[in-house]
Amino acid sequence: MSSRLTKQKDAAPSEGTGPSRDEIFTALSNRRRRNVIAYLREHGNDARVRDIAEQLAAWENELAVNEVTYKQRKRVYTALHQSHLPKLAENGFIAYEPNRGIVSLTEQSRQLEVYLEVVSENEILWSEYYVGLGVACGLLAGAAAIGTVPFADVSGYAYAVLFAVLFAVSGLIHRTVTRRNRVG
Repeated sequence: MSSRLTKQKDAAPSEGTGPSRDEIFTALSNRRRRNVIAYLREHGNDARVRDIAEQLAAWENELAVNEVTYKQRKRVYTALHQSHLPKLAENGFIAYEPNRGIVSLTEQSRQLEVYLEVVSENEILWSEYYVGLGVACGLLAGAAAIGTVPFADVSGYAYAVLFAVLFAVSGLIHRTVTRRNRVG
């Protein structure tokens, strides 16, 4: 009985009007649908399905866009048109006009931010960055505490100011990057 209640609770809309967590996870369970959202976030509204299909085919085949064959693009285009775009549109994450071949993000897509952390290949997660910064500050403080030259010559107040500035600047950069990566 309690498992039935848990399922109903998870399936209930989070704010009464939006999609449920299950609908979000189902929509994002497929890599192509996640890539559609990533493409639209990067290229803005009113993207053509043809352009999305071409880019996704390039990503999937690890090719440059101009190297994608007709067959590769067509395979992705067909899957997008028949399955993935209708699924995203059904849950309100995108506006999809199949007759015009136009796709755009909706306000509803903002709810996906919680579930998608966009990290490029050469980036580290912010949590890893802050752990590394904390470890570096701890090692620096430890070196000063045991009298290691030249770290022992710096006052504790200077270290406190340095650590506060490092974390404040890191927090500001983190906030700026997070705002830039927001959908919409």
